[in-house]
Amino acid sequence: MKKIVSLIVLVVLFSSCSEYQKALKSEDIAEKYTVSVKLYEKGKHEKAIRLFEQIAPSYKGKPQAEKLFYMYSQAYYKTKQYYLAGYQFESFASSYPKSEKQEEALFLGAQCYTKLSPVYSLDQTDTDKAVDKLQNFIDTYPNSTYLPEANALVKGLRYKIEKKAFENAKQYNTISDFKAAQIAFDNFISDFPGTPFKEEALYYKFDSAYKLAINSIPSKMEDRLRSAKLAYTSLTKFKADSKFKTKADEMLANIDKDLQQFSK
Repeated sequence: MKKIVSLIVLVVLFSSCSEYQKALKSEDIAEKYTVSVKLYEKGKHEKAIRLFEQIAPSYKGKPQAEKLFYMYSQAYYKTKQYYLAGYQFESFASSYPKSEKQEEALFLGAQCYTKLSPVYSLDQTDTDKAVDKLQNFIDTYPNSTYLPEANALVKGLRYKIEKKAFENAKQYNTISDFKAAQIAFDNFISDFPGTPFKEEALYYKFDSAYKLAINSIPSKMEDRLRSAKLAYTSLTKFKADSKFKTKADEMLANIDKDLQQFSK
């Protein structure tokens, strides 16, 4: 019985492969279309894509085109070819604005860029594109069933962008370029006023101002110490019980002690 089942499976597989190979070589686009749909519905997306690629130009404007290009987009998506999937979904949404699949296509097209978004330490071009495309989707379909997911994706992407910007600013502090660090943190806070990194940014701005001041030549020290005090005030005004308060208070005490020499 097992041998019979195995034989049947082999026959089916051989028949399927034979049908696919025949369709690949065929000049009959209708045959290619029929086989590509079968393969797609069976989850054989790589093979379906090869046939879609062959017939897509010939089907533009035909009745079957909408279904074909939707499957084509989905096949790329399901094989994790996100650049190609994103392009195809956007093309589909643009070509078939009245399609019942248009909303889904626009969302999945945007989601492709989300999947292409790298870790925060790398270039965030695709992350920026993902945010723009998701925002466009949200604006176009404010009542979509995909809205909660779209908003969650945007939140995660924006966090990554802010993390990248924060770490770039912090790098100046790390390499002891304290002047540049203060400017970078000011720009960061201005660009992302509601960022979850604001407390840290204010602290490292203060830390940079403090270290610049105490390492200054005497003629510049007083002004820089007073600037550092202002940075301390900004931190504690933003969050009185900051997790950095103990360290910040120690630095403030040193600032006040150093300022005494200028009041004599």
